[in-house]
Amino acid sequence: MFNFMSKKGITFTLSAVLMMGTLVGCGAKTETKDAASATPAATAAASVKPSETPKTELSGTVTASGSSALLPLVKQAATEFMEKNPKVTINVTAGGSGTGIKNVADGTSDIGNSDVEPAAEYKDKGLVDHQVAIAPFAFIVNKDVKVDNVTKAQATDIYMGKITNWKDVGGNDAKIVLVHRPDSSGSRTLVKQIILDGKEFTKDGITQENSGAMKTAVVGQSGSIGYVDTPYIDDTVKALKIDGVAFSEENIKNGTYKLFGVEHMYTKGEATGAAKAFIDYISSKDFQGKQVRELKFLPADLLKK
Repeated sequence: MFNFMSKKGITFTLSAVLMMGTLVGCGAKTETKDAASATPAATAAASVKPSETPKTELSGTVTASGSSALLPLVKQAATEFMEKNPKVTINVTAGGSGTGIKNVADGTSDIGNSDVEPAAEYKDKGLVDHQVAIAPFAFIVNKDVKVDNVTKAQATDIYMGKITNWKDVGGNDAKIVLVHRPDSSGSRTLVKQIILDGKEFTKDGITQENSGAMKTAVVGQSGSIGYVDTPYIDDTVKALKIDGVAFSEENIKNGTYKLFGVEHMYTKGEATGAAKAFIDYISSKDFQGKQVRELKFLPADLLKK
């Protein structure tokens, strides 16, 4: 048998059903609206590129030691670099190319500056070469020396002690006073390789620890001769031609002037952090194109062009 609800019960039931339908409909509409409104936001979010990670400001201390020939360039670069990066300190010292290479190999310097390549004993130390300039070198004499040119053979004989008087090379009758650099010097090594063809220097003469001291000794000693890279040459000394050829960019490029060195900055392993940024600064197009020449060096890629 069927139980018939009263008219009042039917009305209540229908009302409840209608209310539920309305709620369900509203929920669906709200859900649809939310989904629709979320789509443009999601699209906009997807179209926004992630912000770049802010660059970390360079900081720390970099130590560079070695070649006194390269010292003027590295000191100038350090001054400029520290102005641009005030949280970085760069300490630059000389001591000779051999010292610079030893220091970087031992880990006591971040950068080893050198006029020459490392000796065989350092070949397996993981040193990485960064070539930063070319440095012309020249023989310099006291201004009282009446000679403007020496041949390569004459220069060899002078520094081997076979020629001891300036009159033997066309000068006045005066003793030749030799000024040397120590064995650790890259400048000495270059002269030995390029001029003396590997022969040994005489032990006669005086020895100066760096290029600046050598120039000072030549200025102060009558009849003296020494050798420095051209940034140290000024009107207090006289630079000699070699085989009638004066140092110049063109003469180095055309191969007629041979007394020059490629300047290196060595790191142990690939350079990182502030040391890398400093070497990159020296190697930059702007620094190579302007400051390098203003400091009387030549760009590192000069002979590669």
